[in-house]
Amino acid sequence: MSKLNFLKTEFPKLLQTLDANAKGSWGVLNGIQMVEHMSYSVHFATGQLGTKLMTSEDKVEGSKNFAMSDKEFKPNTKNTMMAEIPNPAVNLTMQEAIKEFENEVSAFVNYFKSHPDSTLMNPFFGELNFEEWTHLFYKHAIHHCKQFGLM
Repeated sequence: MSKLNFLKTEFPKLLQTLDANAKGSWGVLNGIQMVEHMSYSVHFATGQLGTKLMTSEDKVEGSKNFAMSDKEFKPNTKNTMMAEIPNPAVNLTMQEAIKEFENEVSAFVNYFKSHPDSTLMNPFFGELNFEEWTHLFYKHAIHHCKQFGLM
């Protein structure tokens, strides 16, 4: 199965089995907050944000090399864009949160269909093309699947 197909089909199916209030093996997000976090991360690659690089220039290459590798994100990997205490969920139900994620993935795919040679800034890993974003989202989804015991 392709990484994109996993994001479009298999990951949402796995999320259907997750309780909105589930606690992960690490971290502070509950189930619905994790799904919203994934949606927000995909939103960076829809061409709608003017994202700035947060990683220092001298560390971008190493960070991107890690992101493009098959090495997993470690449990409790800090995201400097997230508050220590997560925001309350925006969506009222897990179904709404999953639909939001699916919509963000569709917007991502559609953006790159219209702009196939484009790159967009990731705040941690620099400029990424479609394949790089897809790999990163897949890696990120696997990280959270393991966090919540979905695989």
